[in-house]
Amino acid sequence: MTPDEFSVVRQRLEAFAADVFVPVARSDQRAKGETYLRGLLLDGRRKSMRPMAARLGVDHQGLQQFVTASTWDTAAVRARLACRAVEFIDPVAWVVDDTGFPKDGTGSPGVARQYSGTLGKVANCQIGVSVHAVTDTASCPLEWRLFLPESWDVAKAGPAAVKAAKAKQRKTLTNAPRAAAPAAPADVDAEAVATAATEAARQRRRKSAVPDDKGHRPKWMLAVEMLDGLARHGLRPPLVAADSGYGDSGPFRAALDERGIVYSVQVTGETLAHPADAAPVPPTWSGHGRPPTRPDYPHDPVSIAHHVLAAGRDTATTVTWREGSTGNLSSQFVFLRVRPAGHRITRDTDGTLPERWLIAEWPDDEPEPVTYWLTSQPADTDPTNLIRTAKIRWRIEHDYRELKTGLGLDHFEGRSWTGWHRHVTLVTAAHLFITLLRHDPKADAPA
Repeated sequence: MTPDEFSVVRQRLEAFAADVFVPVARSDQRAKGETYLRGLLLDGRRKSMRPMAARLGVDHQGLQQFVTASTWDTAAVRARLACRAVEFIDPVAWVVDDTGFPKDGTGSPGVARQYSGTLGKVANCQIGVSVHAVTDTASCPLEWRLFLPESWDVAKAGPAAVKAAKAKQRKTLTNAPRAAAPAAPADVDAEAVATAATEAARQRRRKSAVPDDKGHRPKWMLAVEMLDGLARHGLRPPLVAADSGYGDSGPFRAALDERGIVYSVQVTGETLAHPADAAPVPPTWSGHGRPPTRPDYPHDPVSIAHHVLAAGRDTATTVTWREGSTGNLSSQFVFLRVRPAGHRITRDTDGTLPERWLIAEWPDDEPEPVTYWLTSQPADTDPTNLIRTAKIRWRIEHDYRELKTGLGLDHFEGRSWTGWHRHVTLVTAAHLFITLLRHDPKADAPA
C-alpha cells in the first residue's frame, strides 16, 4: 500500500491489531506489533528490520527486540489468527504445503543445502511447512513450522554425515577413470565425521536458540502436528489437500485416517494398490515359521499407473471444475475405486483394506496420465467436486507469491528460531488483514 492508501484503512488496521494481539499482555508490545504490521503493509522493496524502520520513522532496534527477544506468546497470536481466518474464509479445504527461503549464509535456523520445490533445485535455504484455509476465491495461512534437516539434530547429524561421506566416497571411486584412477582413498573415519557433525549441530542450535525438544522430523509429521494443534482450538478441516511430497507418504495418509480427516492428495504413479473387488483370503500355514495371524490378499498390489492404463483412455470423462482467468477449466479424468496398499494402512478385522477413489488426469493430447490423486471422499461424491478439491492447491501458489513479493515473508534476516516464527506470524496477520479488506465490500482502499 502507498501511504495515502494506508491512511484510508489505518483505523481498520488499529482495530484488527487490537483484536489479534489480545493474547499479548503488555501494551507496548501490542503497539510494536501494530507498527510491524504497518511496515509489512506499506510499499517497499525490502521488508526486513532496517528498511521498514526507515520507512516508518522508528528505531529499528525496537522492532528487532520485539521480534527476537521479547516475551509475547507467538502461538497464542497464531491461534487467534487461525480462528478468525477459518471463520471468515469458510474453507472448502485445508492445504498442506511447504516453501523455500533462499539464504546466503549458514547461521539461519534450519538452513542447509536441501531440495526446495519452490526453487526447483537443491539450494542453500530454509524450508517452511504451512497449513492454509482455502476456497477458490480466498485463502490464508493458519499455521507454520520450520523444517529442521538432520544436520540440525544433535542425535541425527552424526549418522547422517557418515552416510553422506561414504556415499561421496563411493561416487568418487565409481566416477574415477580406470586408467587414471589414484590409489583407493582411506576409509571414512566414521567416528571423527560423526563427532564433528554432532558438535556442529550443537553449536548451530545454540547460536539460533533452537529449543531442545525441536529436532528433525519429516515434513508430513510437522503437518500432522499442526493439524493436531489447530484441533485443540476447535478447528478441524473439511478436507486436507496436498501434493505428492505428502500424499506419497503412507504414514501421512494413515495419520489422517486415524483422525477421521478426509483427504485428497496427489501421488506418483508408482503408488501400489489392489483393485476394489479384491478380497483377502483366510491365512494358510505351511508348518514352518510363525503362523499368519490375519487374512491377506492372494495377489501382490500393482501400481496405480497400471490400474489406469488397464482401464484405458476410453474410460476418461471430461470434467469442468471451475472458471479460470481465460475461461472454464476442464480436462479428461479416469475415476477408479481401488484399495491402496501399505503396512501402515489400518485394515478391518477381516484384513480388508479401505476403498479409495483413484483419480488420474489423462488429457486427450497426452499418451499417458499426467497426474494421479487418492482421495478418501465418499464413493457417491460428484466427479466435479472430486476434481475441484483435488485441484484446490492452486490457491497456495497465490498465497506464497503474495506473502513473499508483497509482504516480505522471506525477507527476515534474523538468525533466531523465535525470530523466524514471530516474523511469519506477523506476515500471516498482515496477509489476513488484506484478505479481509479484499473481500469486504466496505473496504475503501485497494489491497
